[in-house]
Amino acid sequence: MSDQDERDPQELRRILAGQLAAGGHLRTPPWREAVETVPRHEFLRGGFFDRVDLPGRPTAWAPVMPDEPLWLERCYEDESLVTQIAGTIAPRDLRGEITRAPTSSSTMPSLVVRMLEDLAVEAGHRVMEIGTGTGYSTALLCHRLGDDQVTTVEVDEEISAHAGAALGACGYAPHRVIGDGLAGHAAGAPYDRTVATCGIVDLPPSWIEQTRPGGVILATLGGWMYASELARLTVHEDGTASGRFLGGQISFMLARPQQPPPLGVLPDLDQGDEHPALLGADALNDWNTRFVAQLAAPRTQRITLDRDGRTEHVLIDVNAGSWAALTETNGAWTVRQGGPDRIWDAIEHHVNRWREHGAPELDRFTVTATPNGHTITWPGN
Repeated sequence: MSDQDERDPQELRRILAGQLAAGGHLRTPPWREAVETVPRHEFLRGGFFDRVDLPGRPTAWAPVMPDEPLWLERCYEDESLVTQIAGTIAPRDLRGEITRAPTSSSTMPSLVVRMLEDLAVEAGHRVMEIGTGTGYSTALLCHRLGDDQVTTVEVDEEISAHAGAALGACGYAPHRVIGDGLAGHAAGAPYDRTVATCGIVDLPPSWIEQTRPGGVILATLGGWMYASELARLTVHEDGTASGRFLGGQISFMLARPQQPPPLGVLPDLDQGDEHPALLGADALNDWNTRFVAQLAAPRTQRITLDRDGRTEHVLIDVNAGSWAALTETNGAWTVRQGGPDRIWDAIEHHVNRWREHGAPELDRFTVTATPNGHTITWPGN
């Protein structure tokens, strides 16, 4: 491909669509046409952040703006591009680097189209999208279904405004709502499909209420140890919903109201009850095991400390005031626990039961949601 072709957006879109199809993410002609038509770079005109990892220092982020070399090509690579840091900082606001946490991004195209394919929309369907973000996935939905069939909800007013400008520049005009996506948008209900581009710990009852019976909810469920899975749920006449995980270790930034609280002052880790651990903290390095552990402790955060010449693996439920600290000596693990709940005992019990049932893959798990919350089970559980 020549240098000129590398900067031809239409050609870049065709190349991206071919890559997504070859990877099995883009599976049907209508969505391929959408990918080949919608200009992703128009939704990244404000720039994006590159991750900067250097030894001995925290992860930093550096802005990449449209006037920089290879910006256009980067817009059509299959990667997630961070577009906001710390809830307010955009690439245009920064010179140099920043070490705060990302709060918004343009999701990698393979995940965007995989979710749109999994949503199984048909002509005439009305879709509620939770999390407008840059507006790229919103534009794909508008191209496929028509503007009037798409409602997109974004909590951040500035992000929504930039998305709205990009959508308008590309000729799309969905119903754009600024508000808490966890509440949905009742004024436009019922919807045939609800899709969330943010992670959640609790499935909001409003999404079930606002999706018609027989409709589908597509959302990423997880916990504060950051193992999550994409669930596809069908809504039933009785106001409940159920379905399965689709597999693939899908991860999104959590919805802001469901993000974990600051850890604050750590408890005295030298106190608490101590005993040999049946399960080592290294088991949580496995995605599936960590996901199962979260089912027992969804609001537990995990950190690692170097203290007194040893590494401690600490789990803390800030709201409950419970904690567990694990250390390893010569291959044997010890756990100390404090607070009203014994976090590690609950995790060990849950993980061991899962293993006793043959450690089934997560796509065999069942999710059942009611107005009072959701439960996740595996075969035999």
